[in-house]
Amino acid sequence: MFRKTPIAWLCAALFASSATYAATPAVAPAEPLLGVDNGSETRVDTRLAVMPVMPVLGINDEDFPIQPVAAGEGDLWERIRKGFSIPEMSTPLVTNHTATYAARPEAFERLGQRASRYLFYVVQELEKRGMPTELALLPVIESGFNPNAYSHAKAAGMWQFIPSTGLRYNLKQNAFRDERRDVVASTNAALNYLQQLHEMFGDWQLALAAYNWGEGSVRKAINRARAAGKGTDYISLSAYMPAETRNYYPKLQAVKNIVALPSQYQIRLPAIDDQPYFTSVKKTRDIDIKLAAELAEMPLEEFKALNPQFNRPVITGSPNTQILLPHINAERFKENLSNWTRTLSSWTSLRISAARERIETIAARFKTTPQVIRDANAIPANMQPTAGSTLIVPKTSIEAAEIGADIADNAVLGLVSEGGARRGARAVSRDTRSKPTTRTRRTAAR
Repeated sequence: MFRKTPIAWLCAALFASSATYAATPAVAPAEPLLGVDNGSETRVDTRLAVMPVMPVLGINDEDFPIQPVAAGEGDLWERIRKGFSIPEMSTPLVTNHTATYAARPEAFERLGQRASRYLFYVVQELEKRGMPTELALLPVIESGFNPNAYSHAKAAGMWQFIPSTGLRYNLKQNAFRDERRDVVASTNAALNYLQQLHEMFGDWQLALAAYNWGEGSVRKAINRARAAGKGTDYISLSAYMPAETRNYYPKLQAVKNIVALPSQYQIRLPAIDDQPYFTSVKKTRDIDIKLAAELAEMPLEEFKALNPQFNRPVITGSPNTQILLPHINAERFKENLSNWTRTLSSWTSLRISAARERIETIAARFKTTPQVIRDANAIPANMQPTAGSTLIVPKTSIEAAEIGADIADNAVLGLVSEGGARRGARAVSRDTRSKPTTRTRRTAAR
């Protein structure tokens, strides 16, 4: 979570609707990234009670429990306001950031629409842990509530975890999935990290400074302030902070100010019911992402917005695989799946054993085109896979094996250029490669 985000970027992160955010973080060793530079699934929503297993009919019988979520009543924004408990900060920086955000009312409406998918879950998790609900607004600063946000520092997801911190909080990152983008898993990881920081510093403002700057950096600043006979609160420590961290909590306070009194700033927050937007569904068999969206009777882009952690066009099944669907679509998915009599996945895996087996040869063997292989495996033009790499390829028969969790979790992809220059084998996708572990980027520690 330690990354650096210039003020200009900050504005962009709040208001932009694109999936990519740039940030230059300051880094502390292996800490989670929560910001424009900084989460997948480590812990499944333990709050959700698993319903009894329900058999699914057809060729592809499998366990298919839907996990329900408790609902509240009324307006979610009001529920968030009632849970505010971090002491107010009133400084020129807060005033400036509040004015900047208030000057873009249409941006808050867009942001609220994006947040509406995820905000209930975040608020409910905070309340379960007894944490301040203004922390539900932190993804505004980190990613604009975009789970596909990706920084130059290779931080990914709504909470902007860098690879090392994601691994520290058990977020899987391999060729098939990146749980830093998993809405449920990354939220749980981020709240775990924030809780640990609060226990460490005993102050939520300092915990947030550490989330952005790194706990080691905050400790050093505290020691310097004490040695100089100065205070150790956020404002007192600002003199020792980089600009990004100095502005970090003031930005959150600015968003909090607007959410607390939107009419005062001529802001109209989009209505968000105090009801769960999604439920989680267990998936033990491989299934194509496109087919999953069709069976759920929802647009592919909406399906991907709830399940952005999947890197390949197939979701590999396992006892721990969960997909998120709006409640009504989960019921449709269950019904349509029970009547589905064809294969669920059109992909299987291939491990390259030959020293230089070209994509063109592989494509011919599996009766497809080289571009299909490249697109499915995110292989750039003019690159070829190396021996030991695992690719997904089209199934050529109904008996073709499923990919399975073991293959997915251990898959690596090594690439070599057409001219012979080699890229090292990687066990993760393009956007999950290791980032620096020195707190030079704000989100690197997250």
